Amino acid sequence: MSARTLDPAVAVFVAAVNAGDRGAFFAVLTDDATMSDDGTDYGLVPWTEREIFSAEGRMDIETVSPDGRSLLATYTNTTWGTMHTRWTFTITDGKISHFETGQA
Repeated sequence: MSARTLDPAVAVFVAAVNAGDRGAFFAVLTDDATMSDDGTDYGLVPWTEREIFSAEGRMDIETVSPDGRSLLATYTNTTWGTMHTRWTFTITDGKISHFETGQA
């Protein structure tokens, strides 16, 4: 899937996840960003460290919504292996203020 179909902030998010780039990842989030996984709210920093950065997370996008703010991806990390996931992003002033993920 072409990154051009993603909202610009979502494209940065995906690239940062795939590069393991914490700086770029947190730079695309608002200061008060929140997240949830399978309907449960988690602390953003501990969750991303556990599920993305220390677990070598990677997103391979399968489909993108017309607005570029929701996607289905094959997500792989060293903790859970490979799974189909959904991701939905709320954008505020060009940055991600909330994201939801979970099994697709």
